[in-house]
Amino acid sequence: MKKHLLSSTTGLLAAVAILAWSGQVSAQGQPAPGGQGGAPPGGPPRPPPLLMTTTAFEDGGVIPDKYTQAAGAMAPSPELKWSQVPMGTQSFVLLMHDPEPVLNKGSKMDITHWLIWNIPGTATGLPEGVPADTRPDGSRQVSLRSNGYMGPGAPPGPYHHYTFELYALDIKLDVPQGTPQQAAETRNAVVNAMDGHVLGKAVLVGRFHR
Repeated sequence: MKKHLLSSTTGLLAAVAILAWSGQVSAQGQPAPGGQGGAPPGGPPRPPPLLMTTTAFEDGGVIPDKYTQAAGAMAPSPELKWSQVPMGTQSFVLLMHDPEPVLNKGSKMDITHWLIWNIPGTATGLPEGVPADTRPDGSRQVSLRSNGYMGPGAPPGPYHHYTFELYALDIKLDVPQGTPQQAAETRNAVVNAMDGHVLGKAVLVGRFHR
């Protein structure tokens, strides 16, 4: 009886090993995801995520003074590139903000350094030194101090993490151009209008302090 049981067990283990090797089951004896092809169950593979890069600094690295208030109020914006755009993208929104406001001054929202919306869905990036005000392509922009880019200006002390967020949308936004004094209201209006229309998001972070 023991000999028969051992023979059956050995045969079962051999069968599982063969199936695992062929991709039909995992090494634990469970069905392998997607069978032999390895594709996710329930449909085709997910599209790759939206990506954003810059040659100005490494993601998570220090932003050069050239792009900050250390170089003056008219410091240029860094060049940005993006790829792997989701299908159906009609426009992009770019938000650059400092999530570490000066809390002891009673800030209720972190600092909006750059908000630009209605970038055409065919765009693959932004050049260095984007001029202020409405652009020829119809995109609009605002920051706390101007209708354009405002470079990082954190005081001496801990690094602030300036976060660039790129959103791919399936619509264009009907949000009017605001003034620097209305930067917070304009940002809220853009965020509210984006709700339910985001196809993808990419994030890039740079650090700075004086």
